[in-house]
Amino acid sequence: MFRSLRALFAPSTASPTNASADLCATKSALAAALPEQGQLNIPVARSDRDDLIGHSTIEHGRYLARQDRWAELSQEMRVADQGLAAVSDGMPVADLLAFGARSDVVLAAEHALSDGKAISDYDLLGGISELEGEMADNPDDPMIATVVSLAHIDLAWAWRGTASDATLPPLHRSRCAAHFDRAAAILPKCRKNAPDSPLIAAAGCALLAGQRKSNARVSDEYERLITLDPRNQRHMRAMGSHLLPRWFGSYEELELQALRTAARTQDIWGAGGYSWVQFDAIALDEEACARVDIEYFLEGLRDIVRLRPDQQMINMLSSYCAITVQNGFGLNDQADLVRSQMRDTANWLIRDHLTELHPLIWAHAANGFNNSVRINSPERFAARGQRDALRAISDLFREELRSGMDVTFTPSGLRFSQN
Repeated sequence: MFRSLRALFAPSTASPTNASADLCATKSALAAALPEQGQLNIPVARSDRDDLIGHSTIEHGRYLARQDRWAELSQEMRVADQGLAAVSDGMPVADLLAFGARSDVVLAAEHALSDGKAISDYDLLGGISELEGEMADNPDDPMIATVVSLAHIDLAWAWRGTASDATLPPLHRSRCAAHFDRAAAILPKCRKNAPDSPLIAAAGCALLAGQRKSNARVSDEYERLITLDPRNQRHMRAMGSHLLPRWFGSYEELELQALRTAARTQDIWGAGGYSWVQFDAIALDEEACARVDIEYFLEGLRDIVRLRPDQQMINMLSSYCAITVQNGFGLNDQADLVRSQMRDTANWLIRDHLTELHPLIWAHAANGFNNSVRINSPERFAARGQRDALRAISDLFREELRSGMDVTFTPSGLRFSQN
C-alpha cells in the first residue's frame, strides 16, 4: 500500500468531481477498430489535475513539512486518521499527508538511485536524518514518528529496486535491510501512543511485506487494520495480494480469510468483503483465479454495487471485469471459465449501471491497477484509458451499432435510437 504512494503524483485512479461531463461521440475514434454504423455516445467525466488522487492533499503535506509546521501537520493527520477521512478512491487522507511530508526525502533518494550515479552517503542520508531530527524533537508524537517510519520503508524499497535476489548488490541489500530494521524499531512506540490508528496499523502491514519473515502473521495484522477501517476496500485488497503463495500465504488461507472478512464486514459490504479480498489476488495469480468461488464473488460484486452505486465504483468494477481479469486469457482453462462470467458481469454493469466514463480508472485497469506504474503524462494516460474503455464498451454493443443504432448513455439509463 505504501509503496504505491510514491507514484501518487501520477494518480492511481480517477477522482472526477465535475458531474457535468462532455458527451463524447466515439464513432470516428473507433472506426478503425470496429466497423459499426451507429454511434456510441457516453459522457466523459472531467477531472482537475490537482484533484486526482488527493494530489492537493499530498502537496499540502509537503508544504507543511517544508515550512517546518510539523505540529500543524501532526494535528491534521491525527484528525484525518481518527475520522477515517479518505479521498474518493478510498486513499486515506492521513496517508496522503504523510506521503507529502516525506516525499522530498524519498523522491530525491529514488532519483539518485535510479540514475546510477555515484553519490555520497550524505546525499542519501541527509534527508532522512532531518526527519529523524524532527522525530527526536517531538518524542511522543506518533504521527511524526509514523512519517519517519514510512520514509524508512520507502527508502528500503528504493534500495531494493527491481533487481532479483541473485543480482542485488551487497550494498543495496544491506541498506535495504537497515531501513526496514529502523522502521521496525520506530513503529512499536507509535502503536503504544496511538493503539487505534489505522495509519499506524497499515504501516505495520507495509513493514511485514518488506521484511518477508517466514513466521509473519499477515492475516492477523490485516484483520486488525480492517477492523479499524472496515469501509476502506484498499486494506482488504492488499491483504488478499499478500496472502498469495508468492508472498506469505496459500490459496487455502486466501479463501479462508476472504470468507472470514465477508462475515466480519457483512453489515457494511454484504458479501463484498469476499470479493475485495480476492479482487487483486485473482487478477495477479492464475491459480487463485481458477480456485475462486465465482458465484460468491459475483454475489459480492452485486452487493458492492447495491451499497456503493456511485460512478467511480461502477467504472472500477466495470473496467476490472472487462479488462483487468481478462489479461492472461488462455493460460488456465478453469480461470478462463471465471473470466467468461466476469465478462458477462461487465456487460451487466455497463448496460445497467454505467452513466459516465472515468478514463483514468480504465487506464489503470489495463495495468492490473498496479499503483506503482510511473506515469509521465496523465493526459496521455487518460487518453489511452478512454480508448480502451470505448473499445470495450463498443464491443458489448457490437450488434446494435452494426445495425445502425446510436447507443447513448444518460443519467437515467441507456437510450437507443435508429441512425
